Amino acid sequence: MRKRIAGSVALSTMLTLVAAAQDPKAVISESTKAMGADSLNAITFSGSASSANFGQTKNISGPYVLSTSTTNYTRTIDLTQPASRVTGTSMTPAPAGAPPAQPVNLNQSIAPNAPWTQQLEIWITPWGFLKGAAANNATVRQERIGGKTFDVVSWMTPQKSPSGAVYTVTGYIDDKKMVDRVETWVEHPILGDLHVEALYSDYKDFGGLKVPGKIVQKRAGWSTFEATIANGAANPPDLAALMAPPAPAAGAAPAQGAARAAPAAAPAVQAEKLADGVYRITGGYVALAVEMKDYVVVLEGGQNEARGLAVIAETKRVLPNKPIKYVVNTHAHFDHASGLAPFVAEGITIITQANNKSFLENALGAQRKLVGDTLAKAGKKPRIDSVGEKKVLKDDTRTIELHHVMNLDHSDGMLIAFLPKEKVLFTADFNIPAAGQPVSPSIGTLVQNVERLKLDFDRHVLVHAPTPDRPLTKADLLALAKGTN
Repeated sequence: MRKRIAGSVALSTMLTLVAAAQDPKAVISESTKAMGADSLNAITFSGSASSANFGQTKNISGPYVLSTSTTNYTRTIDLTQPASRVTGTSMTPAPAGAPPAQPVNLNQSIAPNAPWTQQLEIWITPWGFLKGAAANNATVRQERIGGKTFDVVSWMTPQKSPSGAVYTVTGYIDDKKMVDRVETWVEHPILGDLHVEALYSDYKDFGGLKVPGKIVQKRAGWSTFEATIANGAANPPDLAALMAPPAPAAGAAPAQGAARAAPAAAPAVQAEKLADGVYRITGGYVALAVEMKDYVVVLEGGQNEARGLAVIAETKRVLPNKPIKYVVNTHAHFDHASGLAPFVAEGITIITQANNKSFLENALGAQRKLVGDTLAKAGKKPRIDSVGEKKVLKDDTRTIELHHVMNLDHSDGMLIAFLPKEKVLFTADFNIPAAGQPVSPSIGTLVQNVERLKLDFDRHVLVHAPTPDRPLTKADLLALAKGTN
């Protein structure tokens, strides 16, 4: 009998402990106390960092290289706002053949009224996560990962995504009550519901405040940011100075996240006729609408959903009564693929270089519960055709040649288009530099490919229109290339 009573008491005690461990308020409170964050209103920490240019790498499918290094990396967070500021000195390697890179003063701010896509950088920190969990009716469960048991705390934000759904933030608290990892999901025009994950390890004590010595951030499973932290402080007395951005130099753009003047209205979408059935569409990233016998081909989908929709609408206006069958993606960098979703929503096939095919299939075919765009509403899966080294679209009326650009550092999945009948070359990211700026080595690469392919053109149409906007010729390209020699 005594054994039964003792066993019952032990079981009751164990169940009580399990129940306590699963109480969200208790879990959050214990972790906040263990991390020395009970009275935390602001924090500053510093060290060194490295980052990748997310969505702009040579191989869009990853893995990413953390090529940009930052010394004197300092981040300050005012949790009462909430707001954040990052400073440091960054260095990005120069492309092969380009002048040596110069250090750049890093100055990035997140304002209290910034959208969730920026604000999440505060809420996925250990301290922001705990503060958000305490204020937003968190839930908790236990999960065993890699032989360790974690209290998994989740909460939903007051902010809503474009689809109307709220965002969810989930943190993993280890047996030492330290925040080990925080994850959330955010809308992305290409990747759909983008998984963002921050991992924290090697915690250090700074006057009772626990700060991770190692921070790793991942997006879509790829490491895009790492920092090694050497110093930290709670409630810094010079908070105002740490948060205040420097006055911008004359003519300089405001820091990221800083207050800006109202943006200028987007230029009107216009179609300029280059030849019978060939139109240059301006008002954003330049596109070409090309009429074939039974269908229409669009070259370049644009930099966002609005631009993609505008290109589709203008194409239908100038070339009515024929369906858009293909949209050619010059390359899959995010600013050149973010307008593809509305084409997919209309069932239009994407043509891209083979190195981009699997990425675009997976990205544009992913879940889009947060995005709320035309593709999310249509619920269609992408149809993608790929180009190896060359693909020709041809019928009785016209020929369009698509060529893979070889040996290009900027992207290993770049296509250029050539219309032999009209002698028109169409390219992206081989740009005319601003006055006084050096010519990119990529111009020389383009000329090498043009000569290799023996492309004889009179007009050169660029996705990024030159300033001032004007027709360019083959002679212009060759003259520009001399600056790369």
